[in-house]
Amino acid sequence: MSNVEINAEELEYDIQNKIPLLILDLRDASNFMKGHIEGSANAKFSSEQQKQAVMSRLPRDQKIVLIDENGTESSQNANMLARFGFNAHYLKEGLKSWKKHLVKSSQETALSNENLWNSLKNNEDVFLLDVREPMEFAEFKIPGAVNVPLSELFTEKGADQIPKNKKIVTICSHGNRSMVATFALAQKGLESTSLEGGMSRWNQVLNAQTAVKQDDLIIIQVEKVGKGCLSHIVGSNGEAMVIDPTYPPAKYVEFAEKEGLKITKVIDTHQHADHVSAAKELAKMTSAELYFSAREEYSVEHKKAHDGESIPVGNKQIRVMHTPGHTAGSMTYVVDEVYAFVGDTLFVESIGRPDLRDKAEEFAFELHETLHNKLLNLPPDAKIFPTHHGEGVQPTENGIFYTTPKMAKQLSLLDLSKEDFVKKVVSMATPRPMNYSMVIKVNKGTIPIMEEQVPDLEMGPNRCSVQ
Repeated sequence: MSNVEINAEELEYDIQNKIPLLILDLRDASNFMKGHIEGSANAKFSSEQQKQAVMSRLPRDQKIVLIDENGTESSQNANMLARFGFNAHYLKEGLKSWKKHLVKSSQETALSNENLWNSLKNNEDVFLLDVREPMEFAEFKIPGAVNVPLSELFTEKGADQIPKNKKIVTICSHGNRSMVATFALAQKGLESTSLEGGMSRWNQVLNAQTAVKQDDLIIIQVEKVGKGCLSHIVGSNGEAMVIDPTYPPAKYVEFAEKEGLKITKVIDTHQHADHVSAAKELAKMTSAELYFSAREEYSVEHKKAHDGESIPVGNKQIRVMHTPGHTAGSMTYVVDEVYAFVGDTLFVESIGRPDLRDKAEEFAFELHETLHNKLLNLPPDAKIFPTHHGEGVQPTENGIFYTTPKMAKQLSLLDLSKEDFVKKVVSMATPRPMNYSMVIKVNKGTIPIMEEQVPDLEMGPNRCSVQ
C-alpha cells in the first residue's frame, strides 16, 4: 500500500477519533448532494485552471483525503498533491468501498450570480461570508456581507462568527478561495455554498425595473447590481432605444421583448471609463442603429449624435443636448422635455468628475456651465436619470434612481460660484476606476475584447462621481 492510499477502515478510524481531516469529494455536485461522507466537501472543478488555483490554497499542515467513485481520479490528484508537499491521501477503491452511512446535502455546493440575486431580492435568510483579505473587502463588497479571511476559517475560532441556522454563501474574487472556504466549513460541520465566479461574476447581474409607463412611453431602468451602473430602455410604439448598455447585452433583448419592444437604436451618452460598454455588441445582436457622440472619437462604425438634433424612436423624438464636463463629448438625451438621460454628468448624490481625461480644470468649467445653464434649466420636476449611483446610495423612489433639477439644487457644490466650484472640484482627489485607461480604449474601439474578459476588466466599484 502506497503512502497516499488509505482504506475505508482507516478513514473511519480517523473520523471517529476526531483526527483533523480535510475530506474532499471529487464527484459531480449532483452525486455529492445525493450522498457523501459526513464532514466532506464537494471539490468538483470547472476547469484545470480552477483546480490548480484551489489546490494551491489547501492547508499544508492538515491531512487531506480525496474521494471519488472508484479511486481513479482521487489517486492521481492525491499523488500530485503529495509531490508538492501536501499531506494528501485518497480512499482506496473510492466511495464504493465505504459501507457506512452517507448524508445528503440540503443546499447546492455552488451558486450562480443570478440565483444569489434572486435569493437576496426575495429576502431569503442568507449569510454572505466574504473570505477575501480585509483590504479587498473594504474596496468592494456585497452589502450585508461579513468578512472572515480564508486563513482564519481553518483556525479553532474560525467559525465563531458564522450562524448555524442560515444558508451560508462564501464569496471571494473569482470563486477559488470561496470553494476552499466551503472545505474549511465542512470540516467544522457547516454546509455552505460557493458563489461561482466570485465578485467578478456578481458584477454582471442586471436587474430591470419599470421607471415610467404612461400613454405610449415606457422607460425601463437596468441596474448592474454589483457595480451601481445604470442603463435605460426607452420604448414607444413597439420600438426601443437602449442608452448606455452594459454586459451581458443579451439581457436587454430579454427585457425589451418582455414589454413587446424591438430594439432599433443603441446609444452611449459618452465614452465610459469604469465599465465596458455593450453598445456595439447589442447593436450588432439586434441589427439596431448604433449612435455615439459626434464630439468623441471612435474606431467603430456608427452614426454620430449631434447637439440639437432629434432621434426618432416609435412616436417619440429624443432631443440630443451636448452636456460636456465629465467628458468633452458627453451628450444628454431628452424625452418630452421631462425625462433626461445624462450619463455621468449629474447623479442622485453628486456630480460627475471632470478629471478622467487629465483636463480637470478645463472640464470643471464646462461642467459648471452644463449643470447651471442646461440641466438645471429643465422643468423643476423633470426626472433626470444618471448612468451610475454610488455605493450605499438609496433609490429615489420605488426602487428607481433619479434626481430632478429641484432636488439637484440642494447639492452643496451647486451653491458655489463658478471659480469656487472649479477650485473645489479640482481639489477633490478621488481614486480613479480600476483599469480605467484600458476600459476607455476598449470602449473607443481601439482594443478588441471578448465577453469572458469583461468581468475581470470591470472589477471594483464605479468611481465616476465627485465625492
